[in-house]
Amino acid sequence: MRRPGSRWPYGRMGVVAGALVLSVSGFAAPSFAVQAAITGPVSATPAGGTPELTTPGNFEVVRQIVQCGGTMYAVGSFGSITRNGVAYTRHNIFSFSANSPYTMTAWKPNVNGRVNTIAFASGNCSDAYIGGSFTSVDGTAAKNLAKISTTTGKVVTGFAHNANGEVSTMVVHGRHVLTGGYFTSVNGSSIKYYISLNTTTGHNDGYINLNISGIYKYPGSRLSHTSIYNQQVSHGGSRVMVEGTFTSVGGHARQQIFQEWLGPTGVGVTGWTSPGFSNHCDFLEPFYVRTAAWAPNDSTIYIATTGGHPYLWNGTYPLTGICDVAAAYSANEQSENPEWINYTGCNSLYSAASDGYALYVAGHPIYTENPNGCKTEGSGAIRDPGLQGLTPGNGHVILNDKGTAKYSMSRANADDMLLTGAGLWIASTNRYNMDVCGHLVHRAGICFLPYRS
Repeated sequence: MRRPGSRWPYGRMGVVAGALVLSVSGFAAPSFAVQAAITGPVSATPAGGTPELTTPGNFEVVRQIVQCGGTMYAVGSFGSITRNGVAYTRHNIFSFSANSPYTMTAWKPNVNGRVNTIAFASGNCSDAYIGGSFTSVDGTAAKNLAKISTTTGKVVTGFAHNANGEVSTMVVHGRHVLTGGYFTSVNGSSIKYYISLNTTTGHNDGYINLNISGIYKYPGSRLSHTSIYNQQVSHGGSRVMVEGTFTSVGGHARQQIFQEWLGPTGVGVTGWTSPGFSNHCDFLEPFYVRTAAWAPNDSTIYIATTGGHPYLWNGTYPLTGICDVAAAYSANEQSENPEWINYTGCNSLYSAASDGYALYVAGHPIYTENPNGCKTEGSGAIRDPGLQGLTPGNGHVILNDKGTAKYSMSRANADDMLLTGAGLWIASTNRYNMDVCGHLVHRAGICFLPYRS
């Protein structure tokens, strides 16, 4: 498994209850009904007073942030959280008020390893489902997943809690906890990598059985493992995008990403795909489609990728393929070519979210609209480090009244973004002391850009 802040994947997913959530980098809307788009824009100036990672440059990370009711929940790999200069001991999970002044709560489950994902059933904030790489929660043995009380932090023991490999992503859909990761067995079931668990018992409920298999292997490529990394349920609740390492899903040839429908009694792989997903990127990153985001009306799917440059790239420009890009595809259930591609120029993107006004993508890019450079500023490129706001219809960067990129700010591997009715939440690492959110505001781990009132 990768260390926090590295370029290897973790997964993330959660359902938010009690908040208007329009789009998430790997997270689903709460009521599974299509939501009207907020026209935006979010402010480029972050709110003050939000919690942050305590030790810049310590390779800590907030992996995911979700909202349930009036409370924000954040998970990752850290031992301390600071708010307004006061440090709070928190082991890999914490919560705070969703509203200003963003007060820390007393809730502090002691999870003894990294937490990748947290999810809630719609309308129920009393319990949370968590997954990651850990062996105990608040002193109770729990291997890589658990259901915990949001009051006491204790494990809900009636929900079975034993996965034999890391859990990357969890989302609650009706009575099902859709769970993905590196495991080959969960709570006694032999279903590998992607399973549906009963929300009460934690046992396999038979909703998913896609027989996922295959790895990405080509000359010089880094060793990969079959796994599910991320997922995003559509606003309407009828489909889900799933990312990971596989070559076959439900008997269909798929790589990097697939779409499945969510029926009343089971799931199935749709015809949505694209020829580019079977192409390789740099040998260090055989898995590169890290996330997707649905447009507010579910008509378009946006992806954000890593990968550097195409495999065996000959050094000529403009760049081709979908390595280190943001791209848009029709959500039609058939093979689709991208509607547009925006190249960072060989710098990675890890998260995406869309509110109708903008497609927000983030990671550690330096430039946007840069197909003529690789780690350099090519002709026509626009400097836009960290967070980028792109026009959904054509992928062009959104500029401010000074003619520069509107949302550029230094972020270190912004692994998750969450859009609520209040604004855009960004979760990231403090890698390389990259703790700047909004030009001069130092905020490692969590940054909040509110909608203008």
